[in-house]
Amino acid sequence: MGIKVYKPTSNGRRNSSVNDFAEITKTKPEKTLVKRISRTGGRNNRGRITSRFRGGGHRKLYRIIDFKRQRDGIPAKVHSIEYDPNRTANIALLHYTDGVKTYILAPKGLEVGEMLLSGPDAEPKSGNCKKLKDIPLGLAIHAIELQPGRGAQLARSAGASCQLMAREGDYAVVLLRSGELRRIHVECRATIGQVGNLDHQNVRWGKAGRMRHKGRRPHNRGTSMNPVAHPMGGGEGRSGGGRHPCSPTGKLAKGGRTRRKHKASTKFIIRGRKKR
Repeated sequence: MGIKVYKPTSNGRRNSSVNDFAEITKTKPEKTLVKRISRTGGRNNRGRITSRFRGGGHRKLYRIIDFKRQRDGIPAKVHSIEYDPNRTANIALLHYTDGVKTYILAPKGLEVGEMLLSGPDAEPKSGNCKKLKDIPLGLAIHAIELQPGRGAQLARSAGASCQLMAREGDYAVVLLRSGELRRIHVECRATIGQVGNLDHQNVRWGKAGRMRHKGRRPHNRGTSMNPVAHPMGGGEGRSGGGRHPCSPTGKLAKGGRTRRKHKASTKFIIRGRKKR
């Protein structure tokens, strides 16, 4: 998939670009695999804004993705490659030989008409799903489970992939995109290959209106507000806030560790993403 640039008929059009959607083969989703989603606009059950700068956006239907891939031994044909407004990656519609239809994340190079398979008998080719104990070492994988049967949680965005490095007893060692080395149980499933739509990171949004379509409202700085609205507000002229960066409630925003000190999964991390 490539990037399309238009003639600069306006400032917004001059500085923006779009995907050419050359891989997309179907525009309307499968009716049995979509559902409505309720949006909060950043508000909690009492109507108070708890997450700022959210709201509006284009109306979307949620595509139900099969992140578990547990239909072992049943071949599936790739019927179409579709756009998903809820994620950066494209999705592929599979028609199983027993009549079941599901969506999966479309890996790089997947084409309409290919046959995919899940389970220990599947070939180690892009799009097939196997347990970590059955995948050859060194292959790129995505849509990785963290707990057996829970469904894929790692490497699901456009262009994402991890590498299976080694196996030690009941655990496999996986190198994540962040540089983290992590142990994952060998009974967890992963899909072979790299997630498609690699050019998503090269798209330039160009204007504020395209952010509003995504449901993101204007993000204004704390230093531009009045003291009554933000601890960093006020001052004569432009100021740095006069204190360490913080949230509207006064919580420090930079430098603090966000991971829980005694999180249970810490023991599975061999090397953290932040090299010391």
